[in-house]
Amino acid sequence: MKIKEIREIETKDLLEKVETTARQLQQMKLNHAVAPLENPSQIKALRRDIARMKTELRARELKK
Repeated sequence: MKIKEIREIETKDLLEKVETTARQLQQMKLNHAVAPLENPSQIKALRRDIARMKTELRARELKK
């Protein structure tokens, strides 16, 4: 997910997306521990997406 896309999302929806993506990351880590994923770089990509979303949320918080 690009930062441009993240900025277009409303704050409430962005909070929900962070939560769902974090759950997805946890599930993916668990699955990877049991059996290797076909593409383990997906974990890295999800972690970075979460960081981008949290950064945008923090920027919005400081803007107020």
